[in-house]
Amino acid sequence: MNQANEILVLTGAPGAGKTTTSKALAATSGSPKVHLHCDDFWHFIKHGAIPPFLKSAHKQNDTVVKVLAQAAEGYAKGGYFVIVDGVVGPWFLDAFTGLSARLHYIVLQIDVESAIARCQARGGDTLTDAKVIASLHHQLSSLGVLSKHVLDVRGLSPELTLAAVVGAVESEMFLLKA
Repeated sequence: MNQANEILVLTGAPGAGKTTTSKALAATSGSPKVHLHCDDFWHFIKHGAIPPFLKSAHKQNDTVVKVLAQAAEGYAKGGYFVIVDGVVGPWFLDAFTGLSARLHYIVLQIDVESAIARCQARGGDTLTDAKVIASLHHQLSSLGVLSKHVLDVRGLSPELTLAAVVGAVESEMFLLKA
């Protein structure tokens, strides 16, 4: 892949395969690549953090996403293909659409039952609340005009999901901003 100076926002419900795919994509040949894991940007807040799925976290989330978008643009300007991996719904896209880099937006779609099962199987300090996962899944399944950015990866292996994402980026059909 040779998408230097571009940004891919790879999103989807928790458990959709964003991080697995992003890590693999960042390791592919071609232009240099950066993987920005959105969750890390929330974890940088050490005191006063609000779980990002709560309504009271709106101001915090807005700040975090703006910082994330600026970091992505900085890497893109430096010649990197930047993969932004996280739950970046349409409500966060304004932070990215104003950037100078070409912007791809791909929403990985799986069924809600698989998303919940994957999240609950992870363990550790990760999201496992079925109601929250189902809510995020619903929000990222109701995209309106952005529904053309959905990439259905139900039943695909990690390797096939990676291949589908590479094909989607290279097709330029998932560009939000050229």
